[in-house]
Amino acid sequence: MACTISKEQMERIIYSYHWDPFQVLGYQEVEIDGKKVGSIRGFLPDAKTAEVKINNKLLKMEKVHNDGMFEVIIEKAEKPNYSFKLTNNENHSWELKDPYKYSPVLTDFDLHLFGEGNHYRIFEKLGSHLIEHEGTKGVLFAVWAPNAKRVSIIGNFNHWDGRRNQMRTRGASGIWELFIPDLVEGEVYKYEVKTQDDKILQKADPYAFRAELRPKTASMVHTIGKYKWNDKNYMEVRDKSNHLSDPTSIYEVHLGSWKRKDNNDFLTYRELADDLVNYVAEMGYTHIELMPITEHPFDGSWGYQVTGFFAPTSRFGTPEDFCYFVDKCHEKNIGVLMDWVPAHFPTDAHGLAQFDGTALYEHADPRKGFHKDWTTFIFNYGRNEVRNFLISNALFWLDYYHIDGLRVDAVASLLYLDYARKDGEWIPNQYGGNENLEAIYFIKRLNEQVYLEHPGVLMIAEESTAWAGVSRPTYLGGLGFELKWNMGWMNDFLFYMQKDSIHKKYHHNNLTFSMIYAFNENFVLVLSHDEVVHGKKALISKMPGDDWQKFANLRTAIGYMYGHPGKKLMFMGGEFGQWNEWNAEQSLDWHLLNWDRHRELQLYFKNLNRVYKENPALYEVDFQWHGFEWVNCNDWENSSLSFIRRSNDHEDAILVLANFTPVPRYNYRVGVPKHCHWDEILNSDAKEFGGSGMGNFGGFWSDQIPWDNQPCSLNLTIPPLSVLMFKPKKEEK
Repeated sequence: MACTISKEQMERIIYSYHWDPFQVLGYQEVEIDGKKVGSIRGFLPDAKTAEVKINNKLLKMEKVHNDGMFEVIIEKAEKPNYSFKLTNNENHSWELKDPYKYSPVLTDFDLHLFGEGNHYRIFEKLGSHLIEHEGTKGVLFAVWAPNAKRVSIIGNFNHWDGRRNQMRTRGASGIWELFIPDLVEGEVYKYEVKTQDDKILQKADPYAFRAELRPKTASMVHTIGKYKWNDKNYMEVRDKSNHLSDPTSIYEVHLGSWKRKDNNDFLTYRELADDLVNYVAEMGYTHIELMPITEHPFDGSWGYQVTGFFAPTSRFGTPEDFCYFVDKCHEKNIGVLMDWVPAHFPTDAHGLAQFDGTALYEHADPRKGFHKDWTTFIFNYGRNEVRNFLISNALFWLDYYHIDGLRVDAVASLLYLDYARKDGEWIPNQYGGNENLEAIYFIKRLNEQVYLEHPGVLMIAEESTAWAGVSRPTYLGGLGFELKWNMGWMNDFLFYMQKDSIHKKYHHNNLTFSMIYAFNENFVLVLSHDEVVHGKKALISKMPGDDWQKFANLRTAIGYMYGHPGKKLMFMGGEFGQWNEWNAEQSLDWHLLNWDRHRELQLYFKNLNRVYKENPALYEVDFQWHGFEWVNCNDWENSSLSFIRRSNDHEDAILVLANFTPVPRYNYRVGVPKHCHWDEILNSDAKEFGGSGMGNFGGFWSDQIPWDNQPCSLNLTIPPLSVLMFKPKKEEK
């Protein structure tokens, strides 16, 4: 039989640089001696001999090239249903369905919508998906690599040979796809990309739902959406809630180091679902914020160097295990926030970097596409497909994992073209400014789409500059986030708290300055992981004085933080006074709870969360002036201050007093707005919290003596290094 394949076409397959192997392989109509007949072709390098099985009839194929090209001529047919029967040199035989007999799966509409940047469910199309196609079960693989010469799927199923499962390109979309029959859940794979200059790259799937455990780097075929959730009631309540007027006390966690097993192995998602979730519920926090749990190769990056944007890290278990963790949080009425990293990605060879041999996901110009400080690439936010990748990724976590909010990392690095760059290292925008207009457009579209589909989630910006309107709606010119980390408060407050008590009065403005801008944004007050690493010392170790004063200072600091307008975030370990800086390679120092002072501090945090959640005045009006009133912010000589927090209807009010020195203040008169009994609902100096036990006998009736521009006043004892909270007793009806 004469071979009907041209030498050029055959070599394109054998040497793996064909843009559409379906033009050569599978069933083809050909003409022999003026007669139209059918040809079935297969590139089968493992086979010594090959046969085609059609209707249980075997037809021997001719080996037309020594590298493994086979062909058989049959009668012309309408897309015949066939399979290969192969025998190798060891006389082992097996049957194989031909991937090249199947028609495309992705529709032109999918391709067009992705090209526009508006396919927000593109993760249901690209990546790997177990499907049934034309009556056969298998896996659809699809990947975007518009500048590749050829893309193949490689894995154990084809001996990691990039010649065997070459993908078809879908024209101008830049998407390559191939349906491989009979593959199953758990298959390990990568994409082999041949670049235009014939370099071979092996890439993990950008849209993979699961990845191998590091140091391995391949993707895994995995079906999501099969976990049976039990949080319907929680989700319904969440989506109807108003987060701005809800209590929000966040416990920031690095899962790999919150607690470890005795052999220093990680706890699994399911173990954490019992241990961590119960602990957070017992402590009274409303939310857990997870430092990035997307797949990442390097433990030391803490998760911020992401290679698997759609895959929860395999360090702690399977995707279903992570679903179980979130489900258990919701069972305890705890929201789950996660750090999300759209600002940059690492240079790892198997990741997004130079994905098809060109700057595909990153910006080609290093002045816009490379972070020198972090040695990472910056996404090209002006490219439709890249914006589509990121926005669909955010929605994916909210959809499939029931995540309650995203804390968007390093927003300032997105907003400014000259972020961490010297003169000459950045390019101005079209108007000559330093604003990254493409990134700003992306951020706005991201927040709009998230809140359109999930009105009950939180979008939180880690943004460290004075950019206006970060937490304002896009229709008012804002970026569209709901909350913003208050980095200015954090820096001023920690600067103040680290001063020796005798020097604090000279820095009183560092304590009060935050109220100048407190309502410019919807702020979260943060004491995050960034403040307890790299020589900055653990939170309690920052405090001045002897050990007793350190604990008292920390109680005072956190009490003041909980009284101050704004939602709250505390990094793990601070709540029981860990002395050492956070180390991501080991567990927190839980053994410290064998000592009274650490247990007492932990109890204080627990009670503070309780008082916070029980009193709407402390959380209902965090972002407007009518929820806050200074009583006395000018007592710098005594390093003391007082203010009132009010609920939305002014029915609930809390008086907060703070003494930042170790000197008790006797007969300290402070103004109050009404004449009644004021109950002492919190005293950070209580003996049960490790304090000296000074106080005010549970509260006093006010005196009808005007003071501090208030009609009445209280004559109090303010303990050393303490925060007090008083609440007016409601009159009996």
